[in-house]
Amino acid sequence: MSDPATPEQTPPPSPFHRLSDFVALPRLGGLALSPDGSRLVTSVATLDAEGKKWQSALWEVDPTGQRDARRLTRGAAGESAPVFTPAGDLLFTSARPDPAAKADGEPTGSLWSLPADGGEARLVLRRASGISGVVVARDTGDVAVVVPTMPGAADAEADEQRRTARKDAGVSAVLHESYPVRFWDHDLGPAVPHVFWLGQLPAEAAPGSESETPTWRDLTPDAGPPLGSGDDVALSPDGRFLARGEDVPDGPAGRRSRLVLTEVASGETRVLRDDPLADVYAPSFSPDSTQVVCVSETQSTFAEPPDYTLLVVDVATAGSRELTAGFDRWPSAPQFSADGESVFFLADDDGRHAVFRVGLAGGPPVRLTDQGAYSDVQVARDGSALYALRSGYDTPPVPVRLDPQATGQDPAPLPNPGTITSFPGTLRELDATAADGSRVQSWLVLPEGADAGSPAPLVLWIHGGPLMSWNSWSWRWTPWVLAARGYAVLLPNPGLSQGFGQDFVRRGWGAWGAEPYTDLMSAVDAAVALPEVDGTRTAAMGGSFGGYMANWVATQTDRFAAIVTHASLWHLDSFGGTTDSAYYWEREFGDPLTEPKRYDQNSPHRYADAIRTPMLVIHGDKDYRVPIGEGLRLWYDLQKRGVPSRFLYFPDENHWVLTPGNAAVWYETVLAFLAEHVLGEEWRRPELL
Repeated sequence: MSDPATPEQTPPPSPFHRLSDFVALPRLGGLALSPDGSRLVTSVATLDAEGKKWQSALWEVDPTGQRDARRLTRGAAGESAPVFTPAGDLLFTSARPDPAAKADGEPTGSLWSLPADGGEARLVLRRASGISGVVVARDTGDVAVVVPTMPGAADAEADEQRRTARKDAGVSAVLHESYPVRFWDHDLGPAVPHVFWLGQLPAEAAPGSESETPTWRDLTPDAGPPLGSGDDVALSPDGRFLARGEDVPDGPAGRRSRLVLTEVASGETRVLRDDPLADVYAPSFSPDSTQVVCVSETQSTFAEPPDYTLLVVDVATAGSRELTAGFDRWPSAPQFSADGESVFFLADDDGRHAVFRVGLAGGPPVRLTDQGAYSDVQVARDGSALYALRSGYDTPPVPVRLDPQATGQDPAPLPNPGTITSFPGTLRELDATAADGSRVQSWLVLPEGADAGSPAPLVLWIHGGPLMSWNSWSWRWTPWVLAARGYAVLLPNPGLSQGFGQDFVRRGWGAWGAEPYTDLMSAVDAAVALPEVDGTRTAAMGGSFGGYMANWVATQTDRFAAIVTHASLWHLDSFGGTTDSAYYWEREFGDPLTEPKRYDQNSPHRYADAIRTPMLVIHGDKDYRVPIGEGLRLWYDLQKRGVPSRFLYFPDENHWVLTPGNAAVWYETVLAFLAEHVLGEEWRRPELL
């Protein structure tokens, strides 16, 4: 990083003025609530001693908000995925070494337990392939784990033998027999997830005695390539059942998810919900273990975008009923209330990601929260409270307490190590009217000092997805870093954005270059009409779908002085066959051989000759969602046409930029490019590039 402070420098007014301060900010993720409601635990990521990676530790937050948060773990390898047992012990995964074992050959992702009454964490179990998920039966304390397992391996010993044989033979090849072969940033196979039943974990051994080894039993012995059992699993409170979303073939190269139930005692698996026109997933059990609530997502088609609803399924009969019929939003992450009479869930709504409650007896969902975006909802067993992480553009994720019955809530954060109190500007909401009369909602960040006498240059920042919306904090797309350099940042939600109703999504379905583009321009028009914004100095940028839109903007207008495009789609035909989820893509755009019209109308590469705006292209080589070929083709097309352009390439990053050093370089390069073309400053190449 090129911006270290010197002793004589005045400390910056906010952590966004220096990139070294920004990347060092603590980052909270995930919540776990103890059975008695007295302890709330979250994972906090901070820079390691060398400043080269973020390392997580577990912190305890006081649910009453009276005491400061305290750190629970300090392992050099980090700790994550906390979950409580009924006895109050805290389970978590970590790659920390076993103090009783040799230093070599330790597995990653072992399961550890921190006793309720304090003391040292102990290793509970390990597997050479690691442990990728842990679930606990709420009432009995029975445990199941998700473990990557080699095909044909009947037990841990066979699994290790197969891994060793491949390693000794120098084999890295994977033979695929069904689609897909990759997912986001990693190759699939040869190992796939299996769910293993452990039951009751052994107690800590007496001094001088060896710990008892848990008995592993595979509940998903038939799980095979390409996706295995998956990790979308839930245990019933009484420990009798395992529910999970099971991936199944859908057509020659398609996939969908259905809901299955395994009886733990017998290992028998049966289908709870299988809809050939929908994906069914995210199961959660009722407190009495007799019902499951889940998400049903209709498969998108050439004519229609997906739609979402919640289903309640009877465990005994597999009978189901829709819980959110007529609700014009997309519910997610459902879970039952403490008394089992209602369900809490999350949904995007008008530029927020809100908490809702819906009664099992009927009636429309009720929105409980006002501002902000919520995640990781935890339901207190006595029904007295909900806990969640709340974020927004005015705050990174922080823990809060909610009333399960009240509406319009905007709670203060509980004491935690991640609250930020100083921002280099102000946040406001801005509405625009699209060409067809639709409302286009945006968030606008204005830097300090921006007024009619000193208007700020504007950066249009376009969200990804495309089926999402700007509503929550993002460390990778933080407008405050730009605001600290004097830019106003516009974050619009154009057509295709969720949280504004199904018709608003339909406006851009299969027509990415139509309403989504014109909505963005309407939002920009509204922003530059403000006296605090300088409409003569503007730029556009975006990632993923936002990168596609940045490319499209470049082909349609020269109103911007610079365009930054990250992980972007450029040639839609070539993208469709190489992305890790081609079947999902073709549901919207169709087969380019039989349905070429949408490709012809919406692919930016067809209009490359119209580009006049300088462009910064950014792409990671490990991006399998938008493969590197898109960035390479775009870069070549710009270069051969003489368009002023640069290419920031990350050989070891994926769709995102996840390491501290590369994240800082990302921002440095973007800021330098904007300064050159928007502010008229001399180009300054980042020192480490």
